[in-house]
Amino acid sequence: MNRYSLRGKVVLITGATGGIGAACARRLRGRGARLVLVDLNQSALDALTVDLGTDTVLAVAADVTSLEQMRSVALQAVHRFGRIDVVFANAGIAADPPVTVATADVSTYEKVLEVNLLGVWRTVKACLDEVIRNQGYILVTASTYAFVNGVVNSAYATSKAAVEMFGRSLRAELAHTGARAGVLYPGWVATPIAHAAYGGNRTATTMAKRAFKGPLGKPIEPDRIARAVTAGMERRGARIVEPRVWVPISLMRGVFATATDAWLDRDTTFAALTRRLEAETRR
Repeated sequence: MNRYSLRGKVVLITGATGGIGAACARRLRGRGARLVLVDLNQSALDALTVDLGTDTVLAVAADVTSLEQMRSVALQAVHRFGRIDVVFANAGIAADPPVTVATADVSTYEKVLEVNLLGVWRTVKACLDEVIRNQGYILVTASTYAFVNGVVNSAYATSKAAVEMFGRSLRAELAHTGARAGVLYPGWVATPIAHAAYGGNRTATTMAKRAFKGPLGKPIEPDRIARAVTAGMERRGARIVEPRVWVPISLMRGVFATATDAWLDRDTTFAALTRRLEAETRR
């Protein structure tokens, strides 16, 4: 496949000041891309813009759950740079502390779905005509939770499984246009979103250690994701999985899901940890 050069391309990133977003912004700027950075906090966006260089960066505070705001961002991007080539719909949140469906706060649970799924949909919808016009690329952030049981993290896992299907469907729908779409599947990444599973919540940390063994449970740095994202964009790839140890599990997901679901059904230690987490949530 011919390399898709990012030099001079206009790349819009949501969740731009988070660990993955900021790392990708730095990598893409190094490839010569012009950037449209989107997040909720203008001060954080301005600080990142100064770091990257203001001449080739547009920073806009906006909420991905608002189609009107995202359309405004798209218009500002076109006004500033004349085009949008690549969209990285990356904004996402998770419930903290982790909860079961029984103990979840309704508004928090639905907010995760609103940001992670409908925020991706609204971001893409607002920019899609531009990407098609320029035969560009759309990348949506799912997770290895798209094919891993989402126990005590079901809002996040549900949203990421849905985002995977959204990205796959979109790629097929764009096949005749010359534009492309792809799905990013990060494993555990050392960002605030994974804080609860790595010391932020004692019970959740114990559960994560029990469920994710060896390299599957070792968090990686955001810049490693950024390297994979940059390479994936340059081939307009259908799938970007990082760390690569998750690739065979994705390919064998039917068998993996059946086996792990059966283990969770029978594992009395994990069941006890689930009851403990529920008790902590109800306090």
